[in-house]
Amino acid sequence: MSQSIRTPLLFALVALLFILQGSTDWWIFAGSWNSSLSILNMALISAIMALGVNLQWGYAGLFNVGIMGFVALGGLATVLVSMPATPGTWAAGGNSIIAGLALGAATIMLVVLQNKRMAPGRTRILTMLATLVLSFVLYRWVFDAGVVGVEAVNPAQTGYLGGLNPGGPDNYRAHGYMTVLAWPVGGLLAAGAAWIVGKTALGLRSDYLAIATLGIAEIIIAVLKNEDWMARGVKNVIGLPRPVPYEIDLQQSAEFATRAEAWGTDITTASTIAVKLSYSALFTVVLVVLIILAQLSLNSPWGRMMRAIRDNEVAAQAMGKDVTKRHLQIFVLGSALCGLAGAMMTTLDGQLTPGTYQPLRYTFLIWVMVIVGGSGNNLGSVLGAFVIWFFWIQVEPIGYWLMSVVTSGMADGSALKAHLLDSAAHMRLFSMGLILLLVLRFSPRGLIPEK
Repeated sequence: MSQSIRTPLLFALVALLFILQGSTDWWIFAGSWNSSLSILNMALISAIMALGVNLQWGYAGLFNVGIMGFVALGGLATVLVSMPATPGTWAAGGNSIIAGLALGAATIMLVVLQNKRMAPGRTRILTMLATLVLSFVLYRWVFDAGVVGVEAVNPAQTGYLGGLNPGGPDNYRAHGYMTVLAWPVGGLLAAGAAWIVGKTALGLRSDYLAIATLGIAEIIIAVLKNEDWMARGVKNVIGLPRPVPYEIDLQQSAEFATRAEAWGTDITTASTIAVKLSYSALFTVVLVVLIILAQLSLNSPWGRMMRAIRDNEVAAQAMGKDVTKRHLQIFVLGSALCGLAGAMMTTLDGQLTPGTYQPLRYTFLIWVMVIVGGSGNNLGSVLGAFVIWFFWIQVEPIGYWLMSVVTSGMADGSALKAHLLDSAAHMRLFSMGLILLLVLRFSPRGLIPEK
């Protein structure tokens, strides 16, 4: 079967899975459009993450396992942009925090300047050490005082600086557009972090780069969990404004009640479906735009150059290409997409919960999506995201059905039967590994291979 026929056929089969999930209460399907749309929305966001990883690995061969950190930075951007400033925090210590951060940045610049301008020797080393020690003491004195002041402001409900929403604490939800503005900011924040990481880690190769990026991602998560002044840490920021209507507002609308009656469903179900459909439309627009841009870049001279570097760095360098610079470009671009997806996911959740950022979900699963879909193929990565996320959610009913079949001949009350049925909910990792093995065995280059 040619790829021009295979690609739309596979996407049609995936669409059929979502339709069955929403319309049919049979086998593993729930027969709930709310469930189907919930899976779809997270699949759309995961597809953007997979697209970012495919840029890095499929275009340039960069093995980045720090995806979780860039996704978390996107979530942080949503809080910093869409939430209102917390009253009293800037006067209590916000200015001291900014001054402390500026002092830290100035110290780094000064030490770098000393390293460049001073002659090598004991004098340079002692000067740099003295600068670092004195600046660190001053930094902690200024910064810590600001942190204590900010985190003391109503710590049960806020205790952090807040964001840029102009509505204030009482009317910030009326400015739901601020969350959409936070999406590109999340991409920029992740891109900035990726540039810093890339300047220091891209000289490493393969598994060393993977270890470095994973460690940096863990550092980012640790900062989010512990710096309460920034985004409440593990206390979480809840109640983020929405770019779509609230269910309660739709339920109080007479016009919407009439529509729900015409659809033949109760107003509560209709309102939740309408909200999820609104998110689906927003996410689909973003994903389609990114796919178009990714395809244009892939087929451009720049895309062909990136693949040439991926296939043979030595030959590309011999042709005059700056491999390190191009690797940095693609690393920043891919990480920006992960940050964008992270901001979108936090918007969908309506809260920032740093404790939930786990490598299993935001690194391993995204890599499985890229590999299963087809590394180096943008449409393949998107398809892999839909397939893997659907089965990641549905593996529990699949596992229960499978164990029901396996234990059908066992006597009721059997300890083994009870154990197997209880274990069905824990089949996720086994199922993902099985899917990955099957795809690698029968389609080693993925469901939609690179051309």
